Amino acid sequence: MKLQRKSGLSTLAVGSALVSGALVLTACGSKGGPQPSGRPSMAASPAATAAIGVKCGTAAAVSASGSTAQEFAMQFWIRNYTRVCPGTRISYDGNGSGAGQNDFLNGRTAFAGSDSALSAAQISQSRSVCSNGGHAVDLPVVGAPIAIGYNLPGIRKLVLDAPTLAKIFASQITKWNDPAIAKLNPGTKLPSTPIQALHRSDSSGTTDNFTSYLSAAAASAWPYGHNKEWAAKGGRSAKGSSGLAEQVKKTVGAIGYVELTHAITRNVPTVSIATGASTPVAPSVLTASKAIADAKITDTGADLVLGLDYTTRAPGAYPIDMVTYEIVCDKGNKPATLSATKAFLTYIADSQGQQDLSFQGYATLPATIVEKVRNEINTLS
Repeated sequence: MKLQRKSGLSTLAVGSALVSGALVLTACGSKGGPQPSGRPSMAASPAATAAIGVKCGTAAAVSASGSTAQEFAMQFWIRNYTRVCPGTRISYDGNGSGAGQNDFLNGRTAFAGSDSALSAAQISQSRSVCSNGGHAVDLPVVGAPIAIGYNLPGIRKLVLDAPTLAKIFASQITKWNDPAIAKLNPGTKLPSTPIQALHRSDSSGTTDNFTSYLSAAAASAWPYGHNKEWAAKGGRSAKGSSGLAEQVKKTVGAIGYVELTHAITRNVPTVSIATGASTPVAPSVLTASKAIADAKITDTGADLVLGLDYTTRAPGAYPIDMVTYEIVCDKGNKPATLSATKAFLTYIADSQGQQDLSFQGYATLPATIVEKVRNEINTLS
């Protein structure tokens, strides 16, 4: 099925705190400190530039916004890029995929991060922002498992499957000791605690992908389809992945869907998914990468939207995944920011930007896909 327009790599622990709201990171000089004039050096040393494997673009202030799933990655990328290209200032506002798409389509940003692909109508709308006959394209840059976090004191291992998850989030299963949950967790003493199912209140690519999984893997139990806006009745809501993860952490009986990075940083336990394979699969870099490895490009031309198999039964493949995208004009980008935008996107999609992404919770994209992304970035104008 068609994945919404929406990557990571080692299993090192998350090394930086989540920056809520706008991410603005700049370097003060090529040696890490302010110049005598108080202004940053405008040129990077050849050695520093080579260290991240990309040439700096023309100095500019580049604004971007969107996906909260990308915040950890963006923090890392911006810090590294602006350290060696200090003439460029890049800001990233993690306001959610829907808001990021709207910002871009209204000409407020140079590019958008999104975990959900633009619709045909949005691509048509983008022609008013992209000049010279251009339109927006979706370029996948990093993948991530969507973890199901929960709060049940004393229970550190929990297994659920797609139909049971669908019924929980549709408010059809309301107690933690429900027979459907007990059947999946033999030997575990489940409490009668009421289930507090949490969903995103904002327009969210994570919601789009999670509901894509439910509608594909549990169609009979999930009649709501998929969308960036939550459609099911009942439950409680929270804004942003960080807000939802915080609510799960402090609410006994809670369950919610967040990118694995957000669960890890808050020490929120996560559900293993019974997929029909011999053993349930926990969310991790490796298990998500195994599932994403089978992703196929579903669009043609410069628009590189990926399709995932949410119903996979491959051993060790975690099925609830997402691919997060950068949205940019193929032609007609703003001249003032084109060079810097193109250079930055080249860095994050190149081997160094991908391999150096050390936050636990991101997953690799197939090498053939990343190569296509680099080729498309090279043609942006």
